[in-house]
Amino acid sequence: MAEGIGDNMTAWAEKEREEVIHSVVAGDKDSVPILYVSYDGTGVPMTKGELDGRKGKQPDGSAKTREAKLGCVFTQTMIDDQGRAVRDPDSTTFTGAIESAEDFGWRIYGEAVRRGLRSAERIVTLGDGAEWVKNIADTHFPGATHIIDLYHAKEHVSNLCKLLFGNDEKRNVRHRIRWWTCLESGQIEKITRQAERKLPNNREITKECLKEIAYLKKNKERMRYKDYRAEGLFVGSGVIEAGCKSVIGGRLKRSGMEWTVRGANAVISLRCMIKSGRFEDYWSERAA
Repeated sequence: MAEGIGDNMTAWAEKEREEVIHSVVAGDKDSVPILYVSYDGTGVPMTKGELDGRKGKQPDGSAKTREAKLGCVFTQTMIDDQGRAVRDPDSTTFTGAIESAEDFGWRIYGEAVRRGLRSAERIVTLGDGAEWVKNIADTHFPGATHIIDLYHAKEHVSNLCKLLFGNDEKRNVRHRIRWWTCLESGQIEKITRQAERKLPNNREITKECLKEIAYLKKNKERMRYKDYRAEGLFVGSGVIEAGCKSVIGGRLKRSGMEWTVRGANAVISLRCMIKSGRFEDYWSERAA
């Protein structure tokens, strides 16, 4: 029953998305100060037939999951007494599916338009530094402020420290704390400059270090966290991280579960409607 309703909701949402994207005036007409768009991926366990020929992280190179992409849109109109960003209550809506990054790009763009993208005073994208995440931001939200989630940036700095200092835990911790402070101050160039002076003699480890340094250099303009906080913006993607757990993980990643793409997408659609507070919207239009 849930999958059947989910299928119908998917068709309804796709029709609505097409109408919204191609309309001259779309979404909420009231302007919002800041509209956030955030998205991420999480693995969903699949049946064997859905995994044929797909590469994965198993020891033999096979896959047990396929990535479900989930996006959310929310708004901000105020900051608290300490100048920290405050998400507007009940402003978060979700959309998601197991699909290509290209198709998902249009999906999350359509949801953003429906929520008032074209009338927002400022648009902010929040996500990790994955290439598909960056490409969607550049393609569909070119005028937005693009921010890489601070937690993911810290993970890259931590990994760089582990590569540089190996088993020397004292140097590892000392530099991690120092570079995290630089990171939060937006001093990415200082981190990369100091790291380049500490490259080890081991060629393979140096190669991995240079990858992390290249990541920081490539994304430095998306990591000016001190400036973002001074402007009262969010710098973490906790909303979508929590969404991946509650919208998808809490229903589709339970022990022993295996899904087909159709079944998973139907349930994801149903879950997104419920978590977005749009369940009654669907039934009201269907009854009309």
